[in-house]
Formats: sequence, C-alpha cells, structure tokens
Amino acid sequence: MNKYRKNRLIYTTLLLVCVVLFWVFDNFYTPASYSSPAQVGHKTDIHEFLWPTSTTGEIVQHNFYALSYHEAFEQAEWVIYILEKSHLTRDDRTRPLFIEDPWVTTKSADWKNYRGSGYNRGHLCPAGDRRFSEFAYNETFYTSNISPQKRDFNAGIWNRLEQKIRYWAKKWGPLTVVTAGVLEEGLPTIGEEEVAVPKFYYKIIARGDGKNLKLIAFLFPHKEVDGNLEQFVVSVDEVEALTGIDFFHALPDDYEDALERSKSVKGWKF
Repeated sequence: MNKYRKNRLIYTTLLLVCVVLFWVFDNFYTPASYSSPAQVGHKTDIHEFLWPTSTTGEIVQHNFYALSYHEAFEQAEWVIYILEKSHLTRDDRTRPLFIEDPWVTTKSADWKNYRGSGYNRGHLCPAGDRRFSEFAYNETFYTSNISPQKRDFNAGIWNRLEQKIRYWAKKWGPLTVVTAGVLEEGLPTIGEEEVAVPKFYYKIIARGDGKNLKLIAFLFPHKEVDGNLEQFVVSVDEVEALTGIDFFHALPDDYEDALERSKSVKGWKF
C-alpha cells in the first residue's frame, strides 16, 4: 500500500469514528441534572393561596419554578413561577441542551420528539426571565418546561405577552405567573412519545396579596394573531372550565369567586 492510499485510509477511518461519536453523543448523552445542589429539600417559594390544584398529583418543585406534569400529554398542565424586578437582568448565558426532567417520576419527554416536527420547543417559564442565575437559567431547559409551539406563535403574540409581563414586573414588583397549554383529549401529537400539541395556551398573572390581590388571565389560540393583548383577556373561570384546574382554591370562596369571574383590565397598564 502506497503512502497516499494509507493516509487516505487513516483520514477516512478518523472521519467515520468522528461521525459515530457525534451520533452517539447526539442520541444518548445528556447531563444528569441542571438542578443546584440545594435542590434536595428545596420548596419553591410561592404563597400557599396561589398554588393551583394538580389533576395528576405529579408536582415537581425546582429551585425557581414548579410544575404539574401530565404524563398522558408528555408536558406540564401548569408551570408556576415568581417574576421579580431583580430577576430581569441581561446576564449573558450559554444555552444548554434540553434534557429530560429527572425529578418527574416517569421522566419528561425526550427533546428528540420535537426534531423535524416543525414546532418550536416553547418555554413555559421563559429562559429570558431566569438569566440572573446559571442554575435558574439552565433548569428552564428541562423538557418538562416546554410545549410544542408554532414558530410564529412563539415569536409573536406569546412573546409579546412575555415582554408585557416583564414590564409589569419592573413597574409593580413580584408577579406570580401560571401558564401552559390547554390539555384535552384528541390533540395532535409529535414524536415517538406522542407529545400533545395544544390548540390553546393560557397565562394567569397575579400581583399583590390578601385583599389587594389582582388577577388577569389570557387565552390564545395556537397561532399568530393580530390585535391587542387586551382582546385575549378572559376570566380565570373560563380557563378553569377548559383545564379542570382550580387555580386559587386556597382563597376564601367568596373572594375567589369574585376575582375569578372578572375580566377587568383595570389596574393593568397596557
């Protein structure tokens, strides 16, 4: 074998080895966890009366958000988190890999379900709201915190509402946000694990406490839509009717009823 053929064989072999190693890494390697060492025993710091009920009992509390996972739909039925003015930093963070959530009993769906689907891996607790900490940022990349979203929806009205919520957090201080897709039977799915694609997405925002509590809820069809955000304001009761979730069940009944049937935008600056 001449020197040229020998070198070509070596280069070809090295190239094949690199391709195989890349394939193995891409398909089998994931970090064990993004949670901080303080994860064990940690309780997400959210007022008791702001917690929603869980239809599945699979509640997972991460350091900076919590969720109720619905295995049948391979995503969260709600994600809840606090957004404070101090959270809104411009810290530069390196996007990590999306990985399965090790704290979900059944583990969350593999990110590969989204590959080639035409849908974005849409964050529920936005990564952009968690730049203040490496752990806080990274844990938003658990697949329990994502849902299949159309690109124009994710970058459109959904993003516009996230920007508005940041504005409110800067103006009024801590907000509690509850959000997810509306999960119901018969939804289209993607991937081998049949991750459901919601037809609607909701966000509920609360500020204040006690008798000063203010709520506003939004319900969007899963598509980019024209119009002002105010057009998509609904009552919390409407979201509850669609999801089967009781969002503020720990409040006194008469107070809860009055807050949850309101569609008022008074006190929310658009």
